[in-house]
Amino acid sequence: MGTIIAWIIVGGLAGWIASMIMGKNAQMGLIANIVSGVVGAFVVGWIVSFFTSGDGGAMPDAFSIWGVVASIVGACLVIFVVSAIKGRGRSKV
Repeated sequence: MGTIIAWIIVGGLAGWIASMIMGKNAQMGLIANIVSGVVGAFVVGWIVSFFTSGDGGAMPDAFSIWGVVASIVGACLVIFVVSAIKGRGRSKV
């Protein structure tokens, strides 16, 4: 239970930082920041574990510098993909 709460806290911070990096801070709210950070951390953790074997592929702790960096990178990736999908649906009339 503590791990989930830790990732929500770090995810919110990482999502907020990522939204500022991606220039989407004004369009995103608190919940979107948390979701993008947590989903981003999961995505990066999955990618790292996919390319590495053994214990080296485990996701770092939430409150470590690498956990925060992984969350920020993953949140930027999630925001980019969501923006690309949303942008593709707009008609140019």
